[in-house]
Amino acid sequence: MHYNDPQLLEELGNGNEQAFRQLFVTYYSPLCEFASQYVSDGAAEEVVQELMMYLWERREFLAIVGSVKSYLFTAVRNRCLNAIHRNRYKEVTHSYIYEKLKDSFQNPDGYMLEELSRNIEKAIGELPETYREVFSMSRFGNCSNKEIADQLNVSVKTVEYRITQALKILRIKLKDYLYLLSAWL
Repeated sequence: MHYNDPQLLEELGNGNEQAFRQLFVTYYSPLCEFASQYVSDGAAEEVVQELMMYLWERREFLAIVGSVKSYLFTAVRNRCLNAIHRNRYKEVTHSYIYEKLKDSFQNPDGYMLEELSRNIEKAIGELPETYREVFSMSRFGNCSNKEIADQLNVSVKTVEYRITQALKILRIKLKDYLYLLSAWL
């Protein structure tokens, strides 16, 4: 049976699958073609399928005034515009995130370096006081072993021993980062 618009809406509201089938067969292809003017073919089919699902699921509550055809084409256009808006929002968001994080993406060791920095500070802080003092003067104070020995009133051999011991302890504590530390230790 072929339904006119008012009958189609009434039968659809009553859950008549034949009325829905007529609506689907009559409008699916033209709506997909219309939607493809706004979005890609795959997205156009998805928009039309979602609209058809919406119509079936909400059939009891539909309040379409006027032409079913006008309603469907307007609904498809609006859904396509919404899809375009969502895609643009995603693109802008992805661009913003990329710009903020691109240095980290380009330097995958950036995350490791931050973690390494925290772990180095912690490991140095856990060194015995005498080792930490000599190590810090040597690596961060740019003092020679002789200058350190003179400042601390110890022998140069004691300074060398403390630096050696500090490095051994740090190598053990920072073994997971040795490839990054090879030049520093």
